[in-house]
Amino acid sequence: MTISDATPSRPITATGAAARGLDRRRFGAMVLTAGAGSLLPGRTALALPASDEAQVIDFEWVDTARDRVVPARLYWPAASTRTGPVPLVVFSHGLGGSRKSYSYLGEGWSARGVASLHIQHVGSDETLWQGNPLMLLDRLGGAADEREAIARTRDVSFGLDRLLRRDSPFQAAIDRRRIVAAGHSFGANTTLLLTGAQVIRDGQPLGFRDPRFTASIVISAPPFYGETDLAAVLASVDVPTLHITTTEDTIRIPGRYSPVQDRIDVYAAIPTPRKALVVFQGGPHNVFTDRSLRNGGPLNPLVKRATAEVGLAFLDLVHTSDPAPLEDWSATWKPILAAAPTPFQVDTRRSGRKRRA
Repeated sequence: MTISDATPSRPITATGAAARGLDRRRFGAMVLTAGAGSLLPGRTALALPASDEAQVIDFEWVDTARDRVVPARLYWPAASTRTGPVPLVVFSHGLGGSRKSYSYLGEGWSARGVASLHIQHVGSDETLWQGNPLMLLDRLGGAADEREAIARTRDVSFGLDRLLRRDSPFQAAIDRRRIVAAGHSFGANTTLLLTGAQVIRDGQPLGFRDPRFTASIVISAPPFYGETDLAAVLASVDVPTLHITTTEDTIRIPGRYSPVQDRIDVYAAIPTPRKALVVFQGGPHNVFTDRSLRNGGPLNPLVKRATAEVGLAFLDLVHTSDPAPLEDWSATWKPILAAAPTPFQVDTRRSGRKRRA
C-alpha cells in the first residue's frame, strides 16, 4: 500500500506555551488538508500555506530504501510571523514518543516564525507502551539498541530530505543556513549523532553527521550507554549547542539508569566553546514531554514555556550573534533556574554586535 506524503487530518487547536501567548499573540493552529497522493510524482504539489494562522501538517512518508515508515508533523509559521527565509528545527522525540509529542515546542516556535518538523521513529515510538505488558522490558531493550539509534538518525535526515526536495512547497521558503537539530532524551543522542558524535566499531569511526544542521538543541541527553570515553564520542561535535536539563533530571528505565550528572558530563565533553547550559531548579526527566502536571507539578508549564523561549533566544545568539535575547531570558526566568546559563562564546564578527555592559 502506498502511503501519501500528506493526509487529511482534523483541525488542531492550540495548547501549551503558544496558547498562553509566547509572543502575546493568539496562536491558532489548523491543518492544511490535502487529498491522498497530492505530492506523488506527476501530481501538483501542495501550495505553500499563506494563512495568517500557523499550520500543522502531518506527513506519512516512507523511506523505500529502508522499507521504513517515517511519520512527521510540521509546524509551519503564519505569514505574519515570517520576515524572510524561515528557520527550521528538526526534532527527534524520546523513547516512547511520537510526532505529536513536544507540541508546546512546535507551537511556541512556529508562533515566532520558526518552522518545526517533528519526526516519529517507528522502532522506538509510542507503540512501545502497547501490547503485552510482560514483554515491555524486551520492547524497551530493542528500542534502545544501537541499530535503532542508527535508524533514528536516518529518519531525521530522510525527513529533512523530503521537506527540502524540489517538489516540496516548503523548500524554497526554508533558510538552508538556519537548520537546527533538536531532541529530548534518546532524541538528544540522535541530535548529537547528527552533529558529529561518533563511536569506534571494528577499529573504524562510525558517525552519521548531517552537515545541513548548523546548530543543535540537546534536552536531557543521556550518556552513550556502553561507551567508556565520552570525550572521544563527542570530540567531533563542533556546531553551537544548547544543553537543557533540571536538577532532578534522572532517567530510570530498566537497564538505562542515568543520574543528573550525566547531563552535565555530556555538556562538558562538547569541545566547542560555542555552547550553553541551562539547568532548571526541579522538574523530573519527563517534565519536557507533553505529559501531565504530575511530572513537575506547578513547575511543569513554566519549564515548558521557558524551554520554548530559550530555544528561540539561542537561535538569535547563533544566527545573528545577538546575546540580548538570552540575557533577557535569563533575567525573566531566574526564579526557576538553578544558576545563570553558562557563558557562550559569541562570534561578533557575524553582525558587529557587542555584549551589553
